[in-house]
Amino acid sequence: MSKKPIPEVAPAAPTTQPGEKLQKVLARAGLGSRREMERWIEEGRISVNGKAAALGDRVDERSRITVDGRVIDPTPAEETRCILYHKPTGEVCSRKDPEGRRTVFERLPKLKSGRWISIGRLDFNTSGLLLFTTDGELANALMHPSSNIEREYMVRVMGKVEMEMLHRMVEGVMLEDGIARFTDITDAGGEGINHWFYVVLMEGRNREVRRLWESQGLTVSRLKRVRYGEVFIPSRVKQGQWAEMAPAEIKSLYRMANLPMKEVRRATPKEREVMERQFGKRHGRGVAKKGSSRKQKAP
Repeated sequence: MSKKPIPEVAPAAPTTQPGEKLQKVLARAGLGSRREMERWIEEGRISVNGKAAALGDRVDERSRITVDGRVIDPTPAEETRCILYHKPTGEVCSRKDPEGRRTVFERLPKLKSGRWISIGRLDFNTSGLLLFTTDGELANALMHPSSNIEREYMVRVMGKVEMEMLHRMVEGVMLEDGIARFTDITDAGGEGINHWFYVVLMEGRNREVRRLWESQGLTVSRLKRVRYGEVFIPSRVKQGQWAEMAPAEIKSLYRMANLPMKEVRRATPKEREVMERQFGKRHGRGVAKKGSSRKQKAP
C-alpha cells in the first residue's frame, strides 16, 4: 500500500500591521523629529488607543493618540501659515524652559487651532531670523540634513583674522562632530580687534558658526542670522517682532522642501492689526526682497 504524498504548504506570508509608523505620524504633526519621537515612545510619553506605545507601532486615521495625556490630531495640515520672527539674544527656542527664561514662542500670535513649529533653532546668545509654520511636514523637510539649505549669518569676530584662517574654514575644519565648513565668507568691515563678516553654512549643527571661528583661535562676540534659504530678515522687523510671510516666500519654502504647495491661511484682521502696531505705522508686505541682508549695517 503506497503512501499518499503530503501536500506542500506554502509558508505564511508575513503579516504587516496596517497604517504608518507612529514616530513618522508624530513628526509629521510637528511634534519633533522622528528620532525625538522615538525617544518619547521609549520614555512612555505616548499612548495609542489607551495603551502605552512601543517602537514599531503603526497607526491609522482611527487611532487615538495621546502625548503626555493630551489627545493630538495626527492628520497633516491642509492649510499652511508661515511667519518670520526676529529673535533677540536671551531667548530659548524650546516651548518651556526649566530655568524660566523667555521662549521664542511667547511673542508669536496665538492660534485657535494647530501650533507654531520652529524651522530650525538659534542658540541662547544668537539673534536673527527664525521661521515658523503650522505645517509639521514642511518644517521636518526643511530641517532634514539632506535639504542642503543655505543659512547666512552676520558675525563679529574678536582677534586678528588672517587670510589663511578664512581659507581653512572654507576648505573644511575637523570639529568634534565631523568636518565643518563655510561655503562663503565675505568681509563686512570693522575697526580694531572687532571685525564683521557674512558667512554661509549649508547645515545647522549646534553652535557650528562659533565653533568654526574658535577652531582658528578667534572669539565670536556677536552672531545674527540674516537669511534662511531664499528668505531674508527685513530691516524693519526689529528684535522681538514677527511678520507674516508673503505667499511668494512661502512658495519658495515648499519648493526648497520639495513638497507641493498648500493653501495659505492668512492672518486674522486682529492679528494684522497687532503686527502693524509693532512697526508703529502701516507697511506693505512682511518679507524683504532677496538681497536685503547685504544692505544691513553691522549693529
